[in-house]
Amino acid sequence: MPEFEIFTDGACSGNPRPGGWGAILRSRASRRSWAGPSRHHQHRMELMAAIAGLEALNGRAGAALYR
Repeated sequence: MPEFEIFTDGACSGNPRPGGWGAILRSRASRRSWAGPSRHHQHRMELMAAIAGLEALNGRAGAALYR
């Protein structure tokens, strides 16, 4: 089992329309979340959520990324 799990999603009202993204980083000991707005298309919001979750990892931790 990986040390961390990262859950991500992005959404918008129409494409391209304003929307947002979110990410949750979870381990056995803790949970952190991030979210943000975006004026870009949905694919960019999906990627931004994944990037935010991966950037939160310190060093070389193992993680499973779910979308």
